[in-house]
Amino acid sequence: MKRLLVSVLTALSLVAVAAPASAAEAAPPKVTSGPCQYTSTPDDPAVRPVSLPRDPKHTPDHGSVDVAVFSNQGLLPLRLDRAQAPCTVQSFLHLAARGFYNQTTCHRLTAYPTLKVLQCGDPSGTGEGGPGYKFRDELPTTLPPAPSDPTGKRRTYARGLLAMANAGPDTNGSQFFVVYGDSSLLPDYTVFGTVGSAGLRTLDRVAAGGIQPSADTPPGTAPVDGKPVRKTDLALVLPLCLFCGR
Repeated sequence: MKRLLVSVLTALSLVAVAAPASAAEAAPPKVTSGPCQYTSTPDDPAVRPVSLPRDPKHTPDHGSVDVAVFSNQGLLPLRLDRAQAPCTVQSFLHLAARGFYNQTTCHRLTAYPTLKVLQCGDPSGTGEGGPGYKFRDELPTTLPPAPSDPTGKRRTYARGLLAMANAGPDTNGSQFFVVYGDSSLLPDYTVFGTVGSAGLRTLDRVAAGGIQPSADTPPGTAPVDGKPVRKTDLALVLPLCLFCGR
């Protein structure tokens, strides 16, 4: 499942198609030379044209960057934490500065007892799209244990956290999720910021609208995973800093 958050919740069959050796040799992945090593994904091209991010020798790793996200449901102010996830912040700012997130739709809302998030960042709106590159995880180490998990392995992704969606280890791209209710997850998703109070009100509004039913939704039950009823379009994702992401 490309870029989807909960591979632990959804089974997916993958069919491998063999490519001619000459084609594989003609288009090897490109890798940036800095510490983040952003790597192109020729087999998973960008849904919108965008270059690999800058990858300086010393990735900015202190301080925070504010980002204003203007949506049709209200403002989503974000604060990105460079110290917590410098490569992730560098990539997010790169994409935002180039308009990659503008005029996109948040394609997924979940309402599981242990997973309450709004997922965005795919211009195709399918949950399958990305920027044509991937980069390594910067996993959290200080999240508190999830009280509902008897194994002690899961952690609480608290209301207001901003994190990357992925399709497995080191497959971060453009898709991200914002947590509107405390969630219990394995610590496999990079946390790189928080959502401001105005953004939490926006998320509550979207969540209160519910989730569109699908053909798989049992009759008489409320769906817990799918497109939000209150369609959430990101008109503009604007970093509030000079030259960041450039």
